[in-house]
Amino acid sequence: MRTWLLLSLFCLAGCAGGQQTPWTQEARQSHRWGYYSGPIDTRWTADGRTMILLSELRYTDPNGVVWVAPTGSRVDGASIPRAFWSFMGGPFEGRYRAASVLHDVSYDVRSRPWPECDRMFYNAMRCSGVSATEAKTMYYALYRFGRHWKFRAQTADPIVSPEGEEANVNRRTTVEPSDVDVIQRWIRENDPSLGQIESRASAGP
Repeated sequence: MRTWLLLSLFCLAGCAGGQQTPWTQEARQSHRWGYYSGPIDTRWTADGRTMILLSELRYTDPNGVVWVAPTGSRVDGASIPRAFWSFMGGPFEGRYRAASVLHDVSYDVRSRPWPECDRMFYNAMRCSGVSATEAKTMYYALYRFGRHWKFRAQTADPIVSPEGEEANVNRRTTVEPSDVDVIQRWIRENDPSLGQIESRASAGP
């Protein structure tokens, strides 16, 4: 009887091991865009333009990379092209806030190449509930108009110019509302991958 019971349990475990249970699938789906550890806690400074992080904000992206905005970080949304603020309603409003804080800090610290920082921003936006069209439009904006820098991968440090200033790759151009409309329409109609968005952003509007 005991042998039969053990054999039965082994068979059941083998069947279960070959399938994903509904709760396993749900857990895996919930981490499709990564996950945050703890809520975001901030306050505005007296000038109303800078936000201070009152507690550490931690985000793990879909690849398992942990991005941290330390307590006391000061952010002002400068890493997001200002021309797109009207589209998103401001970088620290609604569902954009946590992703914007992380992106600002990553652009200030520059411990990773800017394309990784921008991809983190996209995934963090999706994790926060931003729609695919909105998140992809912002991703295009960053790739096309963002404040980028050269990066020396082997030393994990930004390249420093002879004058001691970090060498930026500034790709900003004038952004017209019609340009945003064209990009949004293209994204809605084609649902492009991030790679396709990067190719279009590199080529032009």
